Amino acid sequence: MRFNVGCEIGYEVNDAATLIFNIEAMRGGRQSILHETLTITPQYEADENTAADTGNRYLRLTAPQGPVQLRYEAVVELDPVHQQPDFIGEVPVAKLPLDTMAYINPSRYCPSDQLARFAGRQFGNIQPGFQRVTEICNWINGEVDYMFGSSDTSTTAADTFSTRAGVCRDFAHLGITFCRALGIPARFVSCYAWQLQPQDFHAVFEAYLGDRWYLFDATRMAALDGMVRIGCGRDAADTAFATIYGNVNSMPIRVWSEAIDGDKNEEWTTDAVSVARV
Repeated sequence: MRFNVGCEIGYEVNDAATLIFNIEAMRGGRQSILHETLTITPQYEADENTAADTGNRYLRLTAPQGPVQLRYEAVVELDPVHQQPDFIGEVPVAKLPLDTMAYINPSRYCPSDQLARFAGRQFGNIQPGFQRVTEICNWINGEVDYMFGSSDTSTTAADTFSTRAGVCRDFAHLGITFCRALGIPARFVSCYAWQLQPQDFHAVFEAYLGDRWYLFDATRMAALDGMVRIGCGRDAADTAFATIYGNVNSMPIRVWSEAIDGDKNEEWTTDAVSVARV
């Protein structure tokens, strides 16, 4: 299915500032960009780079005092892989691909060592594999309140576990943390999400099971089949849509994701299904 996705971001720069963005859809991984445009107003020069290890696409520009706006829009075709969940198992650490090892250790927002005892007690006896990660999402969805303003950029998964409240990035961090505590590689994914209301940048996570990465969303707020991946990393620190070095004031952000073929009114499930993009 094809989607039109994009965003408009603006800042009032008070002094010269350097801005780094990660807003462009990823290439590859069963995700094809058919068309895209990026407009910077005023027309400042920008450096672009695609990270070799993740595929994240970064844009860096330096803006003088005054307003600066970015508009990104893309038509993206998704071709997800679906498997029977009962046959998707976990991979022993001794047999994991070496490039997944960075996603099994604790990280800044995902202190899996701190929550290992709880994860073992709560999820240790569940059938290993897709079902166990699904139960992790079920627990988060049932025990953590989705609450705007309940967290900030310093909130870790341990904080969310304590307060039992957060937003999508906190739900993703907690899912990643529980997975890693059980020896399952897991990574943070930022995305444009079809059917998300209200529209915004969304955060989910991927767990490495069987022979590939599978998408999970503990918020259950958007269709897994309709998520256009922007970036992935150990946690949100690796995938921020904007990193600012300088004194700026943010303007309102607009984000969109629209189906442009098939049945636009189709309601795809937000429950646990085996969706893979890599």
